[in-house]
Amino acid sequence: MQIKGKATAGPGTRNEAMSQSFHPPQRTLMGPGPSDVSPRVLEALARPTIGHLDPLFVGMMDDLKVLLQYAFQTDNALTIPVSAPGSAGMESCFVNLVEPGDKVVVCQNGVFGGRMKENVVRCGGDAVMVEDDWGRAVDPGKVEAALKANPDAKVLAFVQAETSTGAESDTATLAGLAREHGCLTIVDTVTALGGTPVKVDEWGLDAVYSGTQKCLSCVPGLSPLTFSDRAVEAVKNRSHAVQSWFLDLNLVMGYWGKGAKRAYHHTAPVNTLYALHEALLILREEGIENAWARHRRLHLALKAGLEALGLDFIVPENERLPQLNAVSIPEGADDVVVRQRLLQEYNLEIGAGLGTLAGKVWRIGLMGHACTPKNILLCVGAIGAVLGDMGLSVDRGGAMNEVEKALADAA
Repeated sequence: MQIKGKATAGPGTRNEAMSQSFHPPQRTLMGPGPSDVSPRVLEALARPTIGHLDPLFVGMMDDLKVLLQYAFQTDNALTIPVSAPGSAGMESCFVNLVEPGDKVVVCQNGVFGGRMKENVVRCGGDAVMVEDDWGRAVDPGKVEAALKANPDAKVLAFVQAETSTGAESDTATLAGLAREHGCLTIVDTVTALGGTPVKVDEWGLDAVYSGTQKCLSCVPGLSPLTFSDRAVEAVKNRSHAVQSWFLDLNLVMGYWGKGAKRAYHHTAPVNTLYALHEALLILREEGIENAWARHRRLHLALKAGLEALGLDFIVPENERLPQLNAVSIPEGADDVVVRQRLLQEYNLEIGAGLGTLAGKVWRIGLMGHACTPKNILLCVGAIGAVLGDMGLSVDRGGAMNEVEKALADAA
């Protein structure tokens, strides 16, 4: 009953006057992800939606798989995007390959190795931890010792590109150790794919997952995944049902299979897959080796500018990712205030530290579409200006000159 002169409030009406279309500002995304998205990818999102079992869409799915094989440098038949973010790609690997009682050697040198451990535990497995300092690569010597001490281990799991620190581990060497000891590998390439070499077949990797929102510069929400034939056989020969229905690759393979009639599994995120297809076309047009070289070359220019501002990298140079740069917050700088000012005054996003590095480092991404000379100049100039306003002794002009010099040398 409505009382005369008073509006009745129902569900969803409290902030009715404030509800309107959301129009975000144009930011420059130089954090740990998401990265800037190409206008071509955004345009692909706006194309007409068709049915997820439409023959034309099924044909696009097949082409998408080929493009993903190129990105992963693999001929694996099971190479697909999981219809969920990178965390679901991680979980897909573990729930399909780890059964109750299985022993898994897990390498942790940052936040995401810890998440691997959580997945093992939730699958009923036994996690044998190999721990290294945050900001360092995984130590192959420690891994070899753990594999020798645990000859019954089924899987070796590690992060190639640790997003929380910017450290890159020697994936080829670690995979070789796993093969020597009869282990499958589960490898996190969320930050690596498209920005630094990922060679699934050459390195003999078994289960590899990634994300779309970093060096591929697609929108978030999908997780590229590839399984070797050996890993597929392990899934097919499980003793226990996969604990997740949605992520059970025995079912998903029926939907993404080639040639045979597609079995309905879920309604694919049609427009998001258009976007990934376009992002992968952009990668192929550039050439994947050229993309790797661009990230490395422009990292050196960013490095020159940041070091000229007096910022120190936390990862040794020979273990450092080009696309994720973690630097120590200088004494006298307020972490939150600096990042807020960069966002508000320059529309520039950089990332905070995670876990034990929270409040101690900034994570500066140089990924995909955002990996450009223009963005490096913006980033170094903006950080220099904000730090100078705070009273820190920084040579902003000198830092900009170092960037320009490095860019000229790389041209």
